[in-house]
Amino acid sequence: MRVGARKMSNPTRPKVPATATRPDDVFTLAAVLVAAGERGLLNADELAVLRAGYAARRDALAAAHRNRGEDASAFVSPLEVIADFRFASRNPKREWLDEEELSRAFADYAGIAFTRIDPLKLDARTLASIISKPFAQKHLVVPIRLEGRRLVAAMVNPFDKHAIHNLEHATGYAIEPVLGLRSEILKTINEIFAFERSLQKAEKQRSADVDLGNLEQLVEVTAGDADNSDKHVVRAVDLLMQYAFDQRASDIHIEPKRERSIVRLRIDGRLHDTHSIPKQVYPGFVSRIKIMSRLDIAEKRRPQDGRIKIAYKDSEVELRVSTVPVAFGEKVVIRIFDPTILLQDITSLGLTPEQRGSYESLLKRPHGIILVTGPTGSGKTTTLYSSLQCLASPEVNIVTIEDPIEMVHEPFNQIAVQESVGISFANALRSVLRQDPDVVMVGEIRDAETAQYAVQAALTGHLVFSTLHTNTAVGAVTRLVDLGIERFLIASTVIGLVAQRLVRLICPACAELSVVSEETLAALGVSGAELDLSRVRRGAGCEKCRKTGYFGRAAAFEVIEVTDPIRIMIRDGADESEIVRTARKNGAEPLMSNAIRKLLSGRTTADEILRVIPAAW
Repeated sequence: MRVGARKMSNPTRPKVPATATRPDDVFTLAAVLVAAGERGLLNADELAVLRAGYAARRDALAAAHRNRGEDASAFVSPLEVIADFRFASRNPKREWLDEEELSRAFADYAGIAFTRIDPLKLDARTLASIISKPFAQKHLVVPIRLEGRRLVAAMVNPFDKHAIHNLEHATGYAIEPVLGLRSEILKTINEIFAFERSLQKAEKQRSADVDLGNLEQLVEVTAGDADNSDKHVVRAVDLLMQYAFDQRASDIHIEPKRERSIVRLRIDGRLHDTHSIPKQVYPGFVSRIKIMSRLDIAEKRRPQDGRIKIAYKDSEVELRVSTVPVAFGEKVVIRIFDPTILLQDITSLGLTPEQRGSYESLLKRPHGIILVTGPTGSGKTTTLYSSLQCLASPEVNIVTIEDPIEMVHEPFNQIAVQESVGISFANALRSVLRQDPDVVMVGEIRDAETAQYAVQAALTGHLVFSTLHTNTAVGAVTRLVDLGIERFLIASTVIGLVAQRLVRLICPACAELSVVSEETLAALGVSGAELDLSRVRRGAGCEKCRKTGYFGRAAAFEVIEVTDPIRIMIRDGADESEIVRTARKNGAEPLMSNAIRKLLSGRTTADEILRVIPAAW
């Protein structure tokens, strides 16, 4: 069996002592306490408590492991036991002394490498082919990197000579053990092995001679869809969904290629390769997703849209599925909508107190149009849904028109655009106006007819929310003019303009003080002499953020309330720059200034701001 040499992790290795022996008794409570003592991790009182209760705590942990189905003989690390006491940490970034902090200290003391496992950097297929899942579970070991004939393996007990010998015998590689966290090793075993084994078993049940995806052979395919009820494919799809949720992914991309198909997850706005799917399995994989989202599994020539609702932890997650035919088969993109993110309180959106006051005053208006602008993926849907949630009550009739419905929410009356049966934004909006709505949300104003009905709705006493794909907030006015709306109608109906972008936030686990160059400040349009840069930070990169330095995203906003002076300017045909200057005089904060606030508070970086928001803004 050929095993690829792709690197899967990169633990930092301290120098191993000249005596490379690994005595069996090195991983004991006494040795760990020496390591912790040398680094001041425990005081005398904590040591006394630890020694008195160690045996009972270890036995309790062992029983808990057995109750979770782990091997009864599995090693219980002294590091786990000490961490379970939850002593206060001396590290200001940590609340308590956890297993990672203890592991780093002990690894340095014992002269062995410690690693955190990043599942996105593992070669999952190679990993699953090296050792069996029962062996990995019994010895709590995960292969993480292959270097020629040397295999680096993360172990809960890297001093277990018996396990190392067995692993060398089973794989034929020289083993270099490194210390890993039990929770990460078990999670990797369960996720990686289960997914890859399911794919391998499904692959064996399919003929390797039939290419169901390549357009070059499409004419030859007349029958024989993969068995969509195959339990291995079903299991693999379920595991992929679970994995995406755990990784905080916003989108799942499943893309067919010439030889294999790849899975990519979008995390914090960036795509990461995670898995590959055998060509023989891919049609069944796609068919399973189509069945879950109620799509036509026989239709492979046209794009299709569907949705799935999946229970995850204590909530239900909405998935929006889109399929489109490409060169080697059907590409599937699954957008993930977490209701805890999509439906937020207005105070949680990221608006400044001044912006929140302006926006809340707009929400209290009885009629008018509020337009939210920004590119795809800038968080407009979250802003709209959160605004509607703020207005929702038994006394208010809220109707939305969406293409497609992003997330089904019971308090709203939601209409899905279906061009195939004549339900367009314009047609739906015309019908909605006969339904006695109080608030109407139009997913996007795309054409002149939709714009005209939106204006009509506002003129007849309705509060209308919608989005436009423009680069600036004031650009929405120009766009409506381009769509044929008279300026006096725009001035009479539009009451608020919002522009927004999503910027990545600095990872709190590796944040450190940073300096911003004068050149970068100049690109931001500010001077260092005018700003307090004492809290500016950057992410050094750690396992939590996958060495990116960023973890999570937040919105930067520009909120313009259309006041009487601005209304007159719109009516009289003033250009965008004049309207912007008037809005600034009225207190509207520019999008760039709002993002710079996040820079000065240590939440994001100048590079991230410049990546998302052009300097001219």
